[in-house]
Order: sequence, then structure tokens, then C-alpha cells
Amino acid sequence: MTFNANDPSGAGGTGGDVATLCAMGAHPLPVVTAVLIRDTAEVFDHHTIDDDAIVEQARSILEDAAISAWKVGFLGSAEGVSAVAEVLSDYPDVPLVTHLPNLSWMDEAAHEAYHEAFRELILPQTEVLVGNHKTLTDFLLPEWDADRPASPRELAMAAADHGTRFVLVTGVQLPDHYVDNVLASPEGAITGEKFERFDTTFIGAGETLSAALAAMLANGAELHIAVSEALAFLDQTLDAGFRPGMGSVVPDRFFWAQPPEEGGEAQEGADDAETSQDPRHVH
Repeated sequence: MTFNANDPSGAGGTGGDVATLCAMGAHPLPVVTAVLIRDTAEVFDHHTIDDDAIVEQARSILEDAAISAWKVGFLGSAEGVSAVAEVLSDYPDVPLVTHLPNLSWMDEAAHEAYHEAFRELILPQTEVLVGNHKTLTDFLLPEWDADRPASPRELAMAAADHGTRFVLVTGVQLPDHYVDNVLASPEGAITGEKFERFDTTFIGAGETLSAALAAMLANGAELHIAVSEALAFLDQTLDAGFRPGMGSVVPDRFFWAQPPEEGGEAQEGADDAETSQDPRHVH
């Protein structure tokens, strides 16, 4: 079951979660927690959903269907956080993957209230917290002022103070045009993958990774294997990403369903918007 906002761009939110979960062989049970007003370039606003309606959505299907994993995304408001936490608390043995998105577009007061509720109510129930290195640092270590970036282990230690077992930190900057993605506990790094940095801007990458991880856990994979598979899936979705509008590139969760290009390997420049036979591959 995924708790997330509706994202009309299809890059993230419930739409992105549903696409990823299906692509990874899991059946999604989506619960809408808010409505985003956005395009592929930016978020303009959002509308919250009544907390009782969030709970009713979840409980109606939970009374009918069994679940194997949770995925939490954007919950709309502090009240939405409380509503979702209430549902999660009734299923303590079901693993929870929590994605922390960048919410810098929110009103400052609402942003602070949301994060405070998130720390208090969601993190204690979270198995794996997924997020970009900077976003996690700002959230978990807001007073960080060292001359170096916080390490994944230091972020995991901060998350553990709130009850979270593991963090999956993405976008850790490395030399030579690479980024690292690291699963860590308070004891240290566990596993991870290095990606070559893409020279483009994506939306929905964190949603894709966290939903893929939840799908792998739902299908019974061990955590380190689930993380490796989810990262490999993310890398392929980004490599096949497409630009549906005038903003950022969206991961292609169904890259594996696309017909092979004629003539074997794509020729240089085949991804150019003017030459590619696939109108989605325009980045």
C-alpha cells in the first residue's frame, strides 16, 4: 500500500508509485493523501485531503486485502501525517519504506509543522528512509555546519535517534562525474551503487526508487538484495527517461516493454528529439 499525493505530471505521487510497483511485479493499493498542482517543471500549490478520508481509504481495502509492504510519500499536512501514522501503527510487522521529498515549495510554517509530525510519527515506524543527500541532511541534521558533507552513516545515526533502522541516501557527490547511493545503518554503510551523473534534471527519481524497494520487500527479498535491485531498476528508468513536457525528464518505468531499436545499438545522436523514432527519448 502506498500513501502519496496525486501528481498530475505522472512523475511521482500515486501515479508514479503505481507504475513502479506494477513494473516490479507488485499489486499497488494507492491511497491519495493530497492533490498537487504542478507541471513537469515546478510545484505551484497543493490541496490537502481530510484526514478521516485518508484513513477510510486505507481501512476499507485493508479489511479486504492483505498487504506485504508500505510505501509513504508526501502526506499533505501534519494532520495527514497523523492519520497515516494511525493506520501504520496497527501493522507493526509490515515493512515501511518512507520517501522524504524536497518540500521547499511549501509555506514555511506548514513545512516545519509537517516535518515535526513526520519525525515524531512516521520515522519511528520506518524500516528504510529514502532521500536525496541534501534533503536528508537538512531534515535529519539541520544544525550541520561542518566543512564536509554528512556521511550516510551520520545520517543513519540521526535517523536512528527517531527510531528508523536504515537510510538509503541518494545523490552523494563523488569525483569524476559520479554519484553514490548508499544504504546505511548507524554501524556504517551496508551496500550501494555508484551511478554516472546524468547531465539533465529528473523528477520522480526518489519516488521510483522507494516504490521499487517497497515492491522488492513485498515480494520477500532480503534488504540488501532489494536495495541493489531497486537501484539497478532506477538506473535503467533514468537512462530511458523521457521529457513529456517542457520541464524535467521523467523516469520510464516500463523501459523493458519498449520495442528494440532497429539495427542494434542506437547510433550517436539517435536520442535527439529530431532524429529519434521514439518521441519520448528527447533528453
